[in-house]
Amino acid sequence: MVNMKELFPYEFDKKYSKPAAYFSMEFAIDQPLKIYSGGLGFLAGSHLRSAYELKQNLVGVGILWKKGYYDQERNQDQTLRVSFRDKDYWFLTDTNILFPITIHGSRVFVKVYLLKPEVFKSAPLFLLSTDIPENDYLAQTISHRLYDPNETTRIAQSVLLGIGGAKLIDILERETEIYHMNEGHALPMCFYLLDKFKNLNEVKKRVVFTTHTPEKAGNEEHSVPLLNSMSFFNGLTVKQVEEYVAPFENGVLNYTLTALRMAKKANGVSQLHGEVSRKMWEGYKGICEITAITNAQNKTYWLDPELGDALQKKDDAALVKRKKELKFKLFRTVANQTGKLFNENVLTIVWARRFAGYKRANLLLHHFDRFLKIATNKERPIQVIWAGKPYPEDFGAINLFNEIYWKTKDLPNVTVVTGYELWLSGHLKKGSDLWLNNPKLYREASGTSGMTAAMNASVNLSIADGWVPEFSKHGENAFVIPTADDALAQEEKDKIEANNLLDLLEHEIIPMYYDAPDQWMKIVKTSMTSVLPFFDSGRMADEYYAKLYK
Repeated sequence: MVNMKELFPYEFDKKYSKPAAYFSMEFAIDQPLKIYSGGLGFLAGSHLRSAYELKQNLVGVGILWKKGYYDQERNQDQTLRVSFRDKDYWFLTDTNILFPITIHGSRVFVKVYLLKPEVFKSAPLFLLSTDIPENDYLAQTISHRLYDPNETTRIAQSVLLGIGGAKLIDILERETEIYHMNEGHALPMCFYLLDKFKNLNEVKKRVVFTTHTPEKAGNEEHSVPLLNSMSFFNGLTVKQVEEYVAPFENGVLNYTLTALRMAKKANGVSQLHGEVSRKMWEGYKGICEITAITNAQNKTYWLDPELGDALQKKDDAALVKRKKELKFKLFRTVANQTGKLFNENVLTIVWARRFAGYKRANLLLHHFDRFLKIATNKERPIQVIWAGKPYPEDFGAINLFNEIYWKTKDLPNVTVVTGYELWLSGHLKKGSDLWLNNPKLYREASGTSGMTAAMNASVNLSIADGWVPEFSKHGENAFVIPTADDALAQEEKDKIEANNLLDLLEHEIIPMYYDAPDQWMKIVKTSMTSVLPFFDSGRMADEYYAKLYK
């Protein structure tokens, strides 16, 4: 059994001594532990790293994904290939904890591994697995693939995280005052607690909830009979759940709405997202207060120390020199993948994030002839890199990835790279000059990648969505793409915003980079200075204790 007192390598700071457990479907702690897909995991990883630095009494609870999310590779013709491989992690500790839970009316055994704090300098992280000989093959597959496309498997994964995680806390005999759900995936945890206390107020006292997405696809929902058959309600009858919580809408349970009804407090992940979330759920009875705690990223992990040092010493020459070295490193990685060798003296634009339709990866190419004119200008050259993982079954997004490749493959200064994970993400942020973010307005909850880019002397070029309105001052620390009228059709908006993006590049950004390097350097330094400390996850982890856990 794990000795909880010996688990933490530090005395808790009194401010953060309240024991909390943080449940998340994915954690991006460090590159070798591939149990994440994108922003939600990057955020959770930074949270655990800052919890460690602040000496918080917090443990993480997640799932040990045997095949991870997926490995992003290429077919023979360079188009995207999705690959699944088993992964082993010798740096995890087997806790020797094994216990049963019920999924789909059957007994499923859960084995528990531990990522100790000293391995990657993070708060302790408990990882649950069903991939063990005690289970039949079907039960073993529950912890194989993050965000499995099969509906019943996805529900089983939520039961594993929520009920398995809550049961683990009891087995550990860890006094836990706060159960923090990072997104709605761990919702069955609330029913475990409801079954335990038989009182919704007792559950609410303990549960807080972070909602991450205004996207319908991100707010999971399933039919109540299916959830009931999958043991989602931990033995409670449908009638009991309705009596305790609320009647179901049209026989469907929405994870986010139910979490809002079972938590004492919830938060959106930027001030704008808080507003969007309150509007989104305002007509529903019995929901908790939705505040906003803006996402952030861990400076210790993401900031290049030499860049940070040069900024602190006000040594512009050292900053420029280091930036070129980091560009060179990124370009070696790009050349290794694509055979295209970029030049560190050229303005380099990067679009890198999850490939999803609303993020508009191809907006830069919308007016293709105009883009080509800019991309082939020899006097003021640019380089462009795309990277990002679509969901493995999102064929629209995969086609978008492939379309960008086909459209740009003959341009020596434009490319698409694969394997968008923590390490590549770090290289792209440190090696880019401009970090491009152009989602459909109000659809990006936070978009934290721009924070770590700004830390590393990469200037944000962005739509004013998510965290951006809290940070960006156009022409001072970032460039903001003007948005089209909300009332217009999406097709028209895309056309206008693509033009606005190209206008900014052609008439303001590119001329400044080449003709006014002092002005460019001023923006770079203001960006680096103004992103910290507010957008370091130390502030965020502190706010969770101050605003959500109290």
